[in-house]
Amino acid sequence: MNKLKLKNLIPFLVLAAIAVAAMFIPTLPNFDDGKYSAADTAWILVATALVFLMTPGLAFFYGGMVHRKNVLSTMMKSVVAAGIVGVLWIVVGYSLCFGDSVKIAGLGVIGNPLTHLFYKGVASGEPWAAASTIPKPLFSMFQLMFAIITPGLVVGAIAERMRFLAYVLFTVLFSLLVYAPLAHWSWHPDGFLAQMGALDFAGGTVVHISAGCAALAGALVLKRRKSHIDGHAHDPANIPYVLIGTGLLWFGWFGFNAGSAVAANSLAVSAFSTTNTAAAAAGLSWMFFDVLRGKKPSVVGFCVGAVVGLVAITPGAGFVAIPQSIFIGFIAAVISNIAVQIKSRSVLDDTLDVFPCHGIGGMVGMLLTGVFATKAVNAAGADGWFLGNFSFFLTQAKAMTISVVYSFSVSFIIFKFINFIVPLRVTNAEEEAGLDASQHDEKYVQGTLLVTTKEGTSLVETESFVEEVDTTVARRRSNGLERQNV
Repeated sequence: MNKLKLKNLIPFLVLAAIAVAAMFIPTLPNFDDGKYSAADTAWILVATALVFLMTPGLAFFYGGMVHRKNVLSTMMKSVVAAGIVGVLWIVVGYSLCFGDSVKIAGLGVIGNPLTHLFYKGVASGEPWAAASTIPKPLFSMFQLMFAIITPGLVVGAIAERMRFLAYVLFTVLFSLLVYAPLAHWSWHPDGFLAQMGALDFAGGTVVHISAGCAALAGALVLKRRKSHIDGHAHDPANIPYVLIGTGLLWFGWFGFNAGSAVAANSLAVSAFSTTNTAAAAAGLSWMFFDVLRGKKPSVVGFCVGAVVGLVAITPGAGFVAIPQSIFIGFIAAVISNIAVQIKSRSVLDDTLDVFPCHGIGGMVGMLLTGVFATKAVNAAGADGWFLGNFSFFLTQAKAMTISVVYSFSVSFIIFKFINFIVPLRVTNAEEEAGLDASQHDEKYVQGTLLVTTKEGTSLVETESFVEEVDTTVARRRSNGLERQNV
């Protein structure tokens, strides 16, 4: 029997303590004044489920891009936040984001953790002011799905070299110290970015800029993988996984953006439409721009471009008109594509280009919301620079800058702090063996081998393999089903 280590015992004891404390939380009757809208409630229930679906979608998206020996570890890191943040949200996360505002110099900086500690007053409380037609617990669950996926986005930058336990600790600290303050600043009516007049419809700053900047910080602290130093090509383990992940993300993003209208109304339809349009334009833009640079149109290129478009439209989905979303998707994909190329020529090892795609994509989206926003779409919004309101563009730029500086700085400190407590990186031997085996004692087997014998045909699980053939003949790769005669 392996000797029990304190670092392995602590997570279980913390969860056990939370579970025991939860038994003694008093239960009050659910609040219902008879004014809830059945249509709005039904739509946000669906939207909440759609946003949750984005997390396993992200796991497929990232898992398909990494080396085969790191597929499972990458997917695990992407989805484990559903457990970590799901519990943390009930204990204190929702309260930090949407509790009574704690103000410093008159500026709302964080929610009071005691307001809804262990979900106190959520089920029994009146609806959230900006979502008065749905129960408060539903609003909370919808917001939880955003909190779950955000640390998962960071995984792409630190893939193939970060210890699982260190990532668990990062998820906790990032959620409390980065995500919660940004959510409060942007989405609480007393938050100082909201008071400043900045607009973020569905998470350009709260989700994508915060995750992108945390990804940059993580890549810098963790430093480069050995394969990156040696200049080995990075070939995706399973491109169909990337395509499946993109489809799930695109599908879930309709709940992400259209659900942020928190009602089944014309604004939700507009946000739904801008979301699809920007993604479509961005996917094509990335693919065609690759062709201009001498590359061939690729599945991965279209998928990455579509995701960049989804990122860029997020802050303005409910503030900009549908035609302008074409330009937002188009230009965001070009800018992120160029950023990826610049990064590829540097020593920065952001494994799956999280900062160029999510970080810079979110920044472009925030700024273009400042350009194209119009009260014709959302009377509660603002007119942008395109309609003569340059001051609003400056407000968006200021909010973006504050979010970038805060997210990167605090995330950098978090990574350094964790490295002081437990090693962030796996050992060289563990990195070489792959994190699937070294961190989880599991192994990804890609596909099956279709074997035909005299007795019949059978399916045999096998690892994908590369068969080198005489260079005068061909170089053959197999990574799916292959018929072999024996």
